[in-house]
Amino acid sequence: MTDTRIPAARTRAARPAAAAVRRPARERGTRLLAAVFLAPTVVGIVVFTVVPIIGSVVLSLFRWNVIDAPGFAGAANYREVFSDATVLVSFRNTLVFMIFAVAAQLLIALALALTLNGRMPGWLRSVFRSAFFFPLVLSAASVSVVMKYLFNQDFGVVNWLIGVFGVAPVPWLTSEHGAMATVILVYVWQQFGFSFLLFVGGLNNIPKEIHEAAALDGATGLRKHLAVTLPLLSPTLLVASVVGIINALQVFEQPYVLTDGGPGDSTRTVVMVIYEKAFEQLRFGEASAVGVLLFVLIMAVTAVQFRLSRRFVHYQ
Repeated sequence: MTDTRIPAARTRAARPAAAAVRRPARERGTRLLAAVFLAPTVVGIVVFTVVPIIGSVVLSLFRWNVIDAPGFAGAANYREVFSDATVLVSFRNTLVFMIFAVAAQLLIALALALTLNGRMPGWLRSVFRSAFFFPLVLSAASVSVVMKYLFNQDFGVVNWLIGVFGVAPVPWLTSEHGAMATVILVYVWQQFGFSFLLFVGGLNNIPKEIHEAAALDGATGLRKHLAVTLPLLSPTLLVASVVGIINALQVFEQPYVLTDGGPGDSTRTVVMVIYEKAFEQLRFGEASAVGVLLFVLIMAVTAVQFRLSRRFVHYQ
């Protein structure tokens, strides 16, 4: 009788070869599954971000009022934008708004996060977290409408409250500096909750052993925060500042509802100019040119932030 059994050595040699054949199939299946899950996000980014950016760049080279056929203008739209005093003022206002709004937002959010990170009952900490984040989920337009009544010079609640202490009514929305300060105040009140939650998460990720070691070395209070907390929190600070600056450079609802860009052009921002040129004046080519310049400004500021982060951001 003939022995037809396969030798054990040949069987063991065939197993790695079979596994090697199956491995590419599994890898292809994994890549295909990943592509299926990523497809909706990629398609959304392409359709709603990449295509509009390319369309805006192309449209900025044409004159178009929706009614007539677009005509090629080349760089003429950009020349008109740079010679438009309103556009230049709007860029200045937007930069001023960004500097003060982002600085106030980060300082307030960091101070509150450090306060809540101290000794406090868990339920009370949860109440404060919800209260500080709540304004962020509200509509910016509806908040601005309410704030417009609160800061009204004649019958606003704010002037009524300070009037109780004998203070004269303040022209919150009708003076040049008062209007910008009020817009910044309303914006910061609604936006600081996002930075606050980032800082809370960043503080919770700092190992307690590091603070204990710093305390043994004699670091307490402000010195401990400057020498230990802020360096370890610098990655979170970078994220919060980048997001805050990008959002502040695109501010629209608060100045549009509160002051309509006034008094004069003191609170007119770049996005307001884009809206006015596109939907009120039907000058879509110039509006796109302003939008392209704003996009370049945002990219430049973000690039500078990441460049500086190499020196000031410390990772554990």
